[in-house]
Amino acid sequence: MHMKTNMIKKPVNKSCVPCHSAGSALHGAALKQQVQLLGPTWKVVKDHHLEREFKFKDFVEALAFTNRIGALAEEQGHHPDINLAWGRVKITGWTHSVDGLTENDFVLASLIEQLNPA
Repeated sequence: MHMKTNMIKKPVNKSCVPCHSAGSALHGAALKQQVQLLGPTWKVVKDHHLEREFKFKDFVEALAFTNRIGALAEEQGHHPDINLAWGRVKITGWTHSVDGLTENDFVLASLIEQLNPA
């Protein structure tokens, strides 16, 4: 099972705002600040999207985690791409309405991190 190596600093009591209210994509210092708050386990790819892969001992654990992410995404109204494979779950997220990263993506990543049982 994946071992947690960082402590999320972003408050978990935040929620995603409706995407039509999400504003514009983050750039520069604003993006860098969100990345620092989230921590090193998530990667920002091309200043466009977040990625993180979680490892599990088998398919059943990975599927259960995927289902928890799905429920969270529905609750938040913000839906990442989820790639499920044997023993791993890869999350890719960005705000489609602005074709880039917003605070919503970092809030959701932080909440997903809290779901990780490791």
